[in-house]
Amino acid sequence: MTVRSVVRGVGHYLPSRVVENTEFEATLDTNDAWIRARSGIERRHFATDGDTTSSMATAAAKAALADARLNAHDIDAIVLATSTADLTFPSAATMVQAQLGMTSGFAFDVQAVCAGFVYALSNANAMIISGQAKRVLVIGAETFSKIMDWTDRSTCVLFGDGAGALILEAQTGGGTTEDRGILSTDLNSDGRYRDLLFVDGGISTGSSGYLRMQGNQVFRHAVEKLAGTANTAIERAGINSEDIDWVVPHQANIRIIQGTAKKMNIPMDRVIVTVQDHGNTSAASIPLALSVGRDRGQIKSGDLIVTEAIGGGLAWGAVVLRW
Repeated sequence: MTVRSVVRGVGHYLPSRVVENTEFEATLDTNDAWIRARSGIERRHFATDGDTTSSMATAAAKAALADARLNAHDIDAIVLATSTADLTFPSAATMVQAQLGMTSGFAFDVQAVCAGFVYALSNANAMIISGQAKRVLVIGAETFSKIMDWTDRSTCVLFGDGAGALILEAQTGGGTTEDRGILSTDLNSDGRYRDLLFVDGGISTGSSGYLRMQGNQVFRHAVEKLAGTANTAIERAGINSEDIDWVVPHQANIRIIQGTAKKMNIPMDRVIVTVQDHGNTSAASIPLALSVGRDRGQIKSGDLIVTEAIGGGLAWGAVVLRW
């Protein structure tokens, strides 16, 4: 028998403020058609005065707990993927722990930018299969609106805020590809490409800074690296791309999503797409897409899913799981 990390519950939270593309036309040399053509984005959600990364993460976590019919005391650990924690320290994860009323277990943040949720899933899976935890709450939450340069039309129209959460639970499987739960993971990074996507602030600078991106260069790396990590994870799981029911990609840009699917020989009708409504929510995008895809009736129990993401670092990776 094999211990698997099985999805027990899922949930998400989006701020109430919805910003359509046309809202940028008053302050930037851009328009709705330009943004849609280059990114596939139609609207995004921005944090209101009452929203923080930890509060949104908590709301998503509560939704996942309700979906799983569990309470906070049933959780052994929280792993929160974010690049926009409320404070330099403590971790946003411990803030979520407090807001949930969880007084035992442990909580920590993972920072791998847009690849953060894949990294968090891999860490949570490792803790479960090693026996360190039975149930892990895995969250992706971001407030990228706080690090936008609102004069840079090449970046500020692309990003949004939100949070998504999964609860992984240790369950026994037969050790075959028919098992529910995480079947394989693949993580990668290459720090030589730091300058392609970064924030020009932090502790060493004395300011929080703004996001800077060389979009064309990121695009060049993204499709090849995403398809490569997804195919590696698929091979490690002992399956074929034809077996995949759904690709749930990081929702950065529709052209990257389409290019990666094409390189993997997977048709777009087997790809969960939410970028048009959420924009790029960084580490929150995959759990948001999983939750929305489930709510839409697309993702069903037993479905075979591959998630893949790339972000600043560069850092990239993939996870194969059976829902």
